[in-house]
Amino acid sequence: MSHTHAGDRAWLHAAIDALEREAARSADTHLLKIELPGYAGIDFYFKDEAAHPTGSLKHRLARSLYLYALCNGRLRQGQPVVDASSGSTAIAEAWFARLLGLQFTAVMPANTAPAKIRAVEALGGRCDLVDDPDAVCARAADHARRGACHLDQFGLAERATDWRGNNNIAESILGQLAREPHAQPAWIVCGAGTGGTSATIGRYLRYRRLPTQLCVAEPCGRSFAQGWRTRCEDASACTPTLIEGIGRTHVEPCFLFAVVDAVLEVPDAASIAATWMLEDIFARRYGGSSGTNFVACLELAAGMRARGERGSIVTLLCDRGERYAETLFDADWLKAHGIDPRDWQARLAQCLAHGNAPLSADT
Repeated sequence: MSHTHAGDRAWLHAAIDALEREAARSADTHLLKIELPGYAGIDFYFKDEAAHPTGSLKHRLARSLYLYALCNGRLRQGQPVVDASSGSTAIAEAWFARLLGLQFTAVMPANTAPAKIRAVEALGGRCDLVDDPDAVCARAADHARRGACHLDQFGLAERATDWRGNNNIAESILGQLAREPHAQPAWIVCGAGTGGTSATIGRYLRYRRLPTQLCVAEPCGRSFAQGWRTRCEDASACTPTLIEGIGRTHVEPCFLFAVVDAVLEVPDAASIAATWMLEDIFARRYGGSSGTNFVACLELAAGMRARGERGSIVTLLCDRGERYAETLFDADWLKAHGIDPRDWQARLAQCLAHGNAPLSADT
């Protein structure tokens, strides 16, 4: 019979202490409020998750994944760590690996934004780039078979996070809204990559017995929208997307259909135009998924306005836009990929002024 060595238990306790001290040092992210002239009576709130030390909402997930691996006995002192990621999760996981003195490898699609790759490497991580985006999880599993601890964000995101509270993102949002005019929002809008964020928010809303509905904002033709409509867990994407971090090619196991009230599909050009618009509103850049969320918020707000409803809508600013300086904010890159956001810029400007629905054909 083998027993856990006292030194292993001491390292485990020290690692958990390090993660909890980091959490105590980290302030909560801001909930930014704006009012848009065309949507009178509807307050918009943006949870600025880019303010985390690693620049995205995946900071919360990475901390939870490390704690989950430690407390389940899957991560040992000196063991290398691996995960599959399109960038933001990998950056956060590399940051925590450095905190714990562990070697981290990110298995990433080869077309990941170059700034994200550089960020992982700057934190001491290694990037294993894969030409086929659908092969990243299998490659991470290969690393695990050779002895690495697979953090497995796509398999474990919804269970690694405490959905009943413990300062998860849903509890944070509702706490910050407590003294606002519409403290129980009509909608919370988020994208889906692993499905962990939507699972956490959806479960928490039900746990708190709130009327708030959850909308997932999805690039057009991607798997979560296909799967949610048909309740098909094997659904696959039918069109490509340039929006990183959301819109998977197949439905991930952490995506819970039943806790999502609506899925809105947003064209890439609209997401990019909205991303540029967010820079005008907040005087700083955010990533493409934040633009996807914003378009979905306007669509929901237009529906509320048409029904004469008042209330609030909350969404997430997911990551820093500086990571996309060579892609979404580069005119030559967009042209090479056949994207011209100018028509959508004009369309969205009309929506902000008149309260229209950007995704409706008659806008």
